[in-house]
Amino acid sequence: MTERTWHSLPEYEALRALMESGTTSKAAVRLGLSQSAVSRSISSLEARLGLLLFERDGGRLRPTSEATQLNKRLDPLFEALDRIDGPPERAQETLRLVAPPTYAHRYLVHHIATFLKANPHFYVSLEVTSSEEIIRGIEEERFDLGLTGVELSREGVTLTPFRASTAACAMLKSHPLAQLETICPEDLHGERLVALTHRHARRGQLDKVLTNAKSKPKLVAEASTSFAAVDLVREGLGITVINPFPVAQYRSEDIRFLPFASQITYRSYFVTPKQCLTPAIARAFIRHLKLHTLKTPFISKA
Repeated sequence: MTERTWHSLPEYEALRALMESGTTSKAAVRLGLSQSAVSRSISSLEARLGLLLFERDGGRLRPTSEATQLNKRLDPLFEALDRIDGPPERAQETLRLVAPPTYAHRYLVHHIATFLKANPHFYVSLEVTSSEEIIRGIEEERFDLGLTGVELSREGVTLTPFRASTAACAMLKSHPLAQLETICPEDLHGERLVALTHRHARRGQLDKVLTNAKSKPKLVAEASTSFAAVDLVREGLGITVINPFPVAQYRSEDIRFLPFASQITYRSYFVTPKQCLTPAIARAFIRHLKLHTLKTPFISKA
């Protein structure tokens, strides 16, 4: 049977104090002990380990290589003692956030950065995916908080309204229609149009509005996100009809957004699990978004 090795914290403290101060008198002052007590602790440690830990060099004690190696191995012990004696560490909280590309890129990225700067003890994991997967992930409690612009009601999730907006047209400021105050469906007749893809429900609504107004724009491109559609407009491809939230908050100097005269409206929602309490970090992030989301003419609180 292997003989159990015992450890003495006072001996280790004496070793560390002596190595850092260089003399038993200074080590004793540091530890609040007598010099003889420090010397006895060092002698006891040397005897127990069978090692010479210090050699006399003039009026000072010079640590041997064995003492240096032992002192280094003691670092984790004294770091742990410092944590025990110090103020309690604040546990790092994690927010599992999920959103579609239109909300994730630029908008959420910016607000995540400001949120973490104000709360350095927080941690955010952002997943970018489709609205259908957002609802499924929240329902399965793989995420704490989601943001979506699609009203997909499910038994296991709660949709909390965040923002409401009306359709807007985005175009270059040099575009002839940019001089108007409001864009009507008839104004788009014959104009080059960048549309959202047909997987978006609002694309069908836009097609119906244009058909009813007997307006036939020239479709030149399709995009899967509002940001991409506006970027194509910025490249001079024409005009687009989109949900201005959150794209209008990041408009460039050369893009103008104007109201589009239609009944097309949009809503964004916070998505949370229904069966469990929303974590404090998720509630804090919701407050952060509500407080710091910029106001624009097209967007209001839902």
